Amino acid sequence: MERMHYQPISQFKVSRGTCAVAEAWGLTRVTASSPAVEVMTDLRRIPAATIGQDVSLAEANHAMILRGVRLLFVTDAARRVVGIVTATDLLGERPTQVARERSLRYEELTLNEIMVPSEALDAVSMSDVLRAEVGHVVATLKSSGRQHALVVEETPEGQPTIRGIFSASQIARQMGIPLQTTEVARTFAEIEAAIAH
Repeated sequence: MERMHYQPISQFKVSRGTCAVAEAWGLTRVTASSPAVEVMTDLRRIPAATIGQDVSLAEANHAMILRGVRLLFVTDAARRVVGIVTATDLLGERPTQVARERSLRYEELTLNEIMVPSEALDAVSMSDVLRAEVGHVVATLKSSGRQHALVVEETPEGQPTIRGIFSASQIARQMGIPLQTTEVARTFAEIEAAIAH
C-alpha cells in the first residue's frame, strides 16, 4: 500500500561562499585495478544517444554536437540497433571514399552507408565486465583497435540488450590522462603509461 502522508525533508540555509556546484558529469577517478564498471557508461542510468539509419551525415553531426557525444547508436524503425556511428566516421575519410565508390554527392549519403554495422561491432558480456578491472578494458580496446566496446547482457526473456559502452576517451579522462581524441594510438599509449606507474 502506498503511503498517503510524507514528512518534509529537513532543510537548512546555505552560507554564502561555502558551496561549490557539483560537476554535471563528475567522473570517478580510476586506476588500472579499479572495477571495470566504474568506466562503463551504464545505459540504464544515462539514456543512449540514438539516431535513425536514414539520417544525413550533417544531421548526425549536428545531433552529436547537441547531445555532447561522439558516438550514436543507429536504429531501425523498431528502435533495434543496426550499427553505430562515431565522430571519426562522420568527419574522417570514410564519407568521401563511400561517396566516390557509389558515385554520390556527400550530401546524398546517409548513416546507413557509413555506419559500422552491428554485425561488425565488438561486444563483451556484462557478466565478464562485473569480474574485470579497468586494465582489462584497456587491453580489450587495444586488441580490437577500437575506441569503443559495447557491453551486452540478456534480459530475463533471453533477449540480448546493449547495457553499456566503454570509451577510451572516457577511461583516459577518469585516469587523469590528457586526451588526444584524434590520435587513438597516442591515447592508448598514454593510458598504458599511466597503468605502468
